[in-house]
Amino acid sequence: MGYWNNTAATLATLRDGWVHTGDVGRLDAEGFLYLVDRKKDMIISGGFNIYPSDIEAIMMEKGDLLEVAVVGVESDRWGETPVAYVTPKPGSNLTAEAIKEWTNTNPKIGKTQRLHDVQLVEALPRSAIGKVLKRELRDEYKAKFGVAG
Repeated sequence: MGYWNNTAATLATLRDGWVHTGDVGRLDAEGFLYLVDRKKDMIISGGFNIYPSDIEAIMMEKGDLLEVAVVGVESDRWGETPVAYVTPKPGSNLTAEAIKEWTNTNPKIGKTQRLHDVQLVEALPRSAIGKVLKRELRDEYKAKFGVAG
């Protein structure tokens, strides 16, 4: 039982008979469980917890976007700050700046959730099972731009 040839990962995941998945959830008033995000994807900016999935859901309301992934990148000022990787729908003439402006002025976006940057991409990197590889996006941003202001 555990991760193949990875004792450290097994010890971090299996503790006291429980499997710690890293999923973040909430219970509603009726006792229904909603999975909100992954703990390792949570952005901590200026001491506030930001769930990328909240920002992604609001951005997808724009309508001209095919897919969105929000990641936290290192920031000198905030510790981490949100950056969105966006694939516009074919034929869309949206710019990164227009998407950022629309998102950051949306009344559903809190001050701490405002995007530092938007990167337009043809497609998001995915694993063999189709999961967005946010780690690759964070690494790409850091390699390209360093630490955000």
